[in-house]
Formats: sequence, C-alpha cells, structure tokens
Amino acid sequence: MSAPPTDRTYRNPVLDADWSDPDVIRVGDDFYLTASSFGRVPGLPLLHSRDLVNWTLVGHALHRLEPEDEFAVPRHDRGVWAPSLRHHDGRFWIFWGDPDQGVFQVNAPGIRGPWTRPHLVKAGKGLIDPCPLWDEETGEAYLVHAWAKSRSGVKNRLTGHRMDPRGTGLLDEGEVIVDGDRIPGWFTLEGPKLYRHDGWFWILAPAGGVETGWQGAFRSRDFFGPYEEKVVLEQRDTDVNGPHQGGWVRTPSGEDWFLHFQQRGAYGRVVHLQPMRWSAAGDPSRPGEGGSGGGWPVIGNDGAPVAEHRRPDLPAQPAAAPATDDDFPGGRHGH
Repeated sequence: MSAPPTDRTYRNPVLDADWSDPDVIRVGDDFYLTASSFGRVPGLPLLHSRDLVNWTLVGHALHRLEPEDEFAVPRHDRGVWAPSLRHHDGRFWIFWGDPDQGVFQVNAPGIRGPWTRPHLVKAGKGLIDPCPLWDEETGEAYLVHAWAKSRSGVKNRLTGHRMDPRGTGLLDEGEVIVDGDRIPGWFTLEGPKLYRHDGWFWILAPAGGVETGWQGAFRSRDFFGPYEEKVVLEQRDTDVNGPHQGGWVRTPSGEDWFLHFQQRGAYGRVVHLQPMRWSAAGDPSRPGEGGSGGGWPVIGNDGAPVAEHRRPDLPAQPAAAPATDDDFPGGRHGH
C-alpha cells in the first residue's frame, strides 16, 4: 500500500500489482501510465496520478486486438508487449510491439479517447518494445525497437528508424544502433525508451533479463550513434531483483523520477518509483562503467533501488490505487 498522504515519504512498490513494462509521461500537472496487456481486452490500461505515488485507472486505449480472427481464442504470450506512451502535437500516442505482427500505434486527442483503431507502422516477426521520439529541435521523428529471439532468432540489439512525423510509417529500412553483443557482459538488451536531453539522444533500456538484470543508459549526439553506455540502476545489496524497464518523467518543479518494474513471481511485475538526477560534468557517477565525463542519469540511491524515499515535490493527494479485488460490485468490473 502507498504511504498515507500526510507522510513525507513513500514506500515501494507504489503499484503493488502486475503492471508489466510501465511507461509514464507528464502532461501539464497530470501524470499518465500505461502497461503491457498481452492478449487481454480491453487492453492498454491507462492510469492517472497527480503525485506519482497514488494512481487510479481511468480507461483503456485498446478495445479489441487486431486482426480479430487471430485473437478469437486465448493467445498467451501474444498481443500487446511493452507499450510506449507519448504526448505530441496535442495528441496522446501509444506504440507497442506485437511479436507476431509488428509495431502498432493508436492515438487520441485526450487520455480518455476516443482512441483510433490500431495502425500497423512496421510489419514483421519479433519486433518488440518500440518507442517513438519527435525531435522538437529539428522536426524529425524517430523510432527505436528491440527484438524477440523467439520469433526472429535475434535479440540483444536495438534497431533505429527515421519515422514519418505523422506516426504512420517508417522512412528507411532501419539499422542496428546499439548491439548488446559488442558490450562485454551484456545480454537480452530490450525495452528501450527514447529521449532528447541536454543535446544528446538518450536510450534508457534494461538488459540481463527480468529476474537478474539492470538498467542501462545510452547516449549519442546522433540518433544513429555511436552510443556510449553506462549501468545506472542495479540490485546491489537490496531485495529489488533485476530492476527492469520503465520510463523517466520530470515534474513541473524540475525534479526527475524513474518508474520501473520488478518481477516478483506470482505477485507479477510490480512498479517502483526511483528518484533520479543528472551527474555534473567532471563528476560522473560510478566511473569506469563506460562513457566519458558527467551528465549521466543517476537513479535511486546512487544506482541502487530505494525502498522508501521523500515524496516528489507535488501537491499532496488522497491515497488511491487501482482495484485489486474481484468482487465486481453491481456486476461491473473494477475501476
């Protein structure tokens, strides 16, 4: 459970239920989160918060999986994998990878919709974890995605594309921009989230698998690389195994925070909130792990997950969490 709103601290996980592969954005004073829904419908759940600690379910962006005949019977381990949520040009956008179909997107003028039907941006097997970026400086758009070896025979690499700014398709054949096989000790690189910050292209992506992995940060002056890398969050001596993929968000007052999941077996993939800051030039966090100089993200307690921390500098909110029971009051599903 989240700490009471009168507390000055919060305790992890802030979402103590299965919200796999979360991504988060801020629009004005509101924060929004979505997560993987795999073969379930309605899919692409939409959560809202004003303080990054208390969350409520406000809807779903996907009412049916397409093509419908493919999902006429239960399809485990298929459907919506690792969505990315963005806000651009007055619209909300969600991109996800269906490992058997390709990269899809939906968009809407408001978080509660109406959401468009799924549009296939890139067809192919094993295309997962896509994330778009609209570069406000140049007007260009990009897309990065990972690979599922179970469908493509390929993994541990990230492929980058130029994208039509309308989000309807890709403008090139793409190229590998990060090859995890070339980084000693790295494996199962996936779940990239793409950002622009301080003149760099940034990719925040986990590697090492959901049970035992770590968070990496990659940066380059050019979208297509070369990228330098750094480990920015790992278990160390905490009980948070394999802190896995998530998203970075900045509050109106300029604080940085990172939401990610932890695989907890039958309890699912629970969501943690980590403080984040940027190291100063000439004072890099944990030197010797790749990269040069400062300016790298420092997540958690100098790279280790926190169990309890000062709350974000945001107005206090009532305690809230998505429904976790199956009572279905009045015959309606939980909200």
